[in-house]
Amino acid sequence: MAKKPAKKPANASKSAAYHHGDLKRELVAAGRRVLEESGVEGLSLRGVAREAGVSQAAPYHHFADKDALLAAIAAEGFAGLSAEMAKRSSGAKNSGAHMGGLGAGYIVFAFENPELFRLMHGPRFAVAEKYDDLLVIASESFTMLRDGVAACLPGASDADIDTACTAAWSLVHGASMLIVDKRIEAGSTVEEIAAFADTLTSQLPVSRPR
Repeated sequence: MAKKPAKKPANASKSAAYHHGDLKRELVAAGRRVLEESGVEGLSLRGVAREAGVSQAAPYHHFADKDALLAAIAAEGFAGLSAEMAKRSSGAKNSGAHMGGLGAGYIVFAFENPELFRLMHGPRFAVAEKYDDLLVIASESFTMLRDGVAACLPGASDADIDTACTAAWSLVHGASMLIVDKRIEAGSTVEEIAAFADTLTSQLPVSRPR
């Protein structure tokens, strides 16, 4: 009687992928899952390794410590934030609507990724020289905001644009934190949050014709 072929382990495809250089990406993905479930303080390299189904030593091949992994997670978060802002502002009919889309993207991202949002905007990565790559990615969303404000305020001075950026960012970031901290009821679905964001950003001075 012919022997039945041995069953492949459930994580065989994962193991094969790891050998092809995907381990770092999988660790970041596992880290995001642990982060959203347990917060920054509840995340450890050992726990992330367990979530990813690899040995406890495996993360150290790619990350020197917990902060290095968190920086990689935050960088992916900022890339996702910029993508959401770009998606929701794409195709806007005027500069005010474009600003509204940017704000909606910001708030929706925070709603969908609360612990990641906290990590991205927390004090952990304040040492610029240690996290240069992260700060470059993080600056992309602010550049999008500044460009949007400048389009709403043609001929404005740099100082006026900077002030308007601060006002716009304060509004959407403050609203995002209130939602993340469950201090306000803005909705329970992405559609409801987006509608709330649209109403909120319509109050921005730069969203109205001058």
